[in-house]
Amino acid sequence: MADLAWPEVAERASAGAVLAVPVGATEQHGPHLPLSTDSDIALALCDRLAARRPDVLVAPPVPYGSSGEHAGFAGTLSIGQAATELLLVELGRSAGETFRRLLFVSAHGGNTGPVARAVATLRAESRDVEVFQPRWPGDPHAGRPETALQLVLRPENVRMDRATAGDRRPLGEVLPLLRQGGVRLVSDNGVLGDPTGATAAEGEQLLVELTSALESLMDTWCPAVLR
Repeated sequence: MADLAWPEVAERASAGAVLAVPVGATEQHGPHLPLSTDSDIALALCDRLAARRPDVLVAPPVPYGSSGEHAGFAGTLSIGQAATELLLVELGRSAGETFRRLLFVSAHGGNTGPVARAVATLRAESRDVEVFQPRWPGDPHAGRPETALQLVLRPENVRMDRATAGDRRPLGEVLPLLRQGGVRLVSDNGVLGDPTGATAAEGEQLLVELTSALESLMDTWCPAVLR
């Protein structure tokens, strides 16, 4: 959408385009992945959906979110839960002046609460809003899955020579500690899992699966008129 002029956007919207908003974060992802990792994943999923669905228009990504659990690592920029929620509510209200349907694709786990509350508010205002939050088994943060994804999306920014394991306990086991003192309390390098051994082939397969899940959600919520 950012590359279009307003009359082109108006034409797409009047034809029934769905606005897809990638919601990410700017936060540490270990010593080997860029701070933009969550935003990159959200944008890639939106772009892949738009490639399959001509009625989807992708908005510029929201690059900040609620990342307080990553405080203490250089480069993490968090706006907190309340600001994230308010940002998405106001963005949704503004988008509703042009688009009949709005899709948030949020790829940062710390945004789960704010996104859910924002969507609930917008729906209570009779706005047609949906949300997709990609999930995968295995390492929850900067581990093998996210590293594999970035080896597909931005391989030039993946520093595999710096990739080392962090805390490898299941998320359910470390979650109370994360709530108490953030990632820094359990992992000196910011990794939850083990990124070593990740491959682009794994990343591509995961992207296919996540895109398929997103497309299925779209087909249920908003069946495409054109393909």
